[in-house]
Amino acid sequence: MKYSLILLYCLFSSIGFSQSDTILIEHHLRIITKTEKPRDHENLEQLNITALYIYNEFAKYSDSVSFQKIKNGVYKNVISSFGPMDAKRIIVGAHYDVCGNQEGADDNASGVVGLLELARLLKGQKLKYRIDLVAYSLEEPPFFRSTMMGSYEHAKYLKDNNIDVYGMVAVEMIGYFDDAKGSQDYPIGLLSVFYGKRGNYITLVRKLKGGKFVRKMVRKYKGSKAIRNKKFSAPKGLQGIDWSDHLNYWKMGFNALMIIDTSFYRNKNYHQKTVTMETLDLARMAKVIDGLFASLIGM
Repeated sequence: MKYSLILLYCLFSSIGFSQSDTILIEHHLRIITKTEKPRDHENLEQLNITALYIYNEFAKYSDSVSFQKIKNGVYKNVISSFGPMDAKRIIVGAHYDVCGNQEGADDNASGVVGLLELARLLKGQKLKYRIDLVAYSLEEPPFFRSTMMGSYEHAKYLKDNNIDVYGMVAVEMIGYFDDAKGSQDYPIGLLSVFYGKRGNYITLVRKLKGGKFVRKMVRKYKGSKAIRNKKFSAPKGLQGIDWSDHLNYWKMGFNALMIIDTSFYRNKNYHQKTVTMETLDLARMAKVIDGLFASLIGM
């Protein structure tokens, strides 16, 4: 049955069909980003409102939804689970907080909406692995790279409790695309020779020797042909390769990768008030989610 679903998915992708719902994507983005106050660490009430919205959406599709309290119980992660509860786990995570006074549509409402759509698509699927969708708080400064990050506390919990984790995917900025020549920058200019100068693809970022899970996940994603995508493998020390929640799973020894539209190397609205949902490409964002869904059910 699983392989039949994958074949159907590939067929629909080839004729432009998207399983992800752009109307729902737009609705979720509007609820999460168009708020009276920004969802940053200084606005705990707004973060809690957002967390509750995520929780309630998860609960529509999963019987296993919970909060994980972090930073002395003040902030929280939101977790929903699919598949056999006693199986090896795949973690798919995205952070819902923002950096300062901005809507944060790409960084990282787009990733969180990706989780919400995955929850809808995963409902009722027969899965080999347990898939935990985790929405994190406190990814952004001043907590970035600290032990107070929501993803750090989640990854540490998994390690401390000897939970069998197959791997992790960080869904970090998946909504911004630009077909104009010269719209794509790189940390090293020479990379444009290999990856092109147009920001019209999604990137699968992995460190060298990323592990079995990462290799298989990248292969499945590329095989889905949902959207133009490129694999980027580099040493862990390269600037930007660990700028998201997957860094904490690397710290705990888990296989992990990041899926991203390359952030400020493409989106010049990054961490600005201009980074609104109106700047995102919802059709291609849906295709990114489709590829992730196809990869997960194919694992």
